[in-house]
Amino acid sequence: MIYNYIEIKKKYGSNYKINIAISKGLLYKIENGIYSTKKYNHYLEVFTKKYPKAIISSDSAYYYHNLTDVIPKKICITCERDSSRFSDKNIDQSFSIDKYYNLGKCTIEYEGVKIKTYNKERMLLELVKNKNRTPYDYYKEIIENYRKIIDDLDVYKIQKYARVYPNGNKLLKIIQDEVF
Repeated sequence: MIYNYIEIKKKYGSNYKINIAISKGLLYKIENGIYSTKKYNHYLEVFTKKYPKAIISSDSAYYYHNLTDVIPKKICITCERDSSRFSDKNIDQSFSIDKYYNLGKCTIEYEGVKIKTYNKERMLLELVKNKNRTPYDYYKEIIENYRKIIDDLDVYKIQKYARVYPNGNKLLKIIQDEVF
């Protein structure tokens, strides 16, 4: 189990007792403020404990949803607009206004770890919205993978989410032409 500093201090009571548990091998310090009862942890377990409000998005979401086999160099996350910036070289952080932040937020399981991300329907809209900024081959790979799971997508959700975007009708037209 992974704990942050506040949780571990509550469990052990003091820094002295935490250090004793570490020296006995009952507890491992993974990094500053992150502790675990296991020596080796999945990187996503550590990530979700370290950044509990972050939502995995963009290239990382496509990868964790099995829509691409391109492993992102960094974990792409979206945070609320008023969140603080993270100084982590392994994270590509973007910010979202409230209107879009919770749109399509869900929890999925990846390699036994529950992570917060956006659902496939929201990610399809994001893909089409950012079509001109996405490398052509990468875009086509993801679109082809969406075509393979077309029966699993909730068209109502796609339409509902598109209404939130200012150019939603245009996005729906592109989705209709390229995916359905």
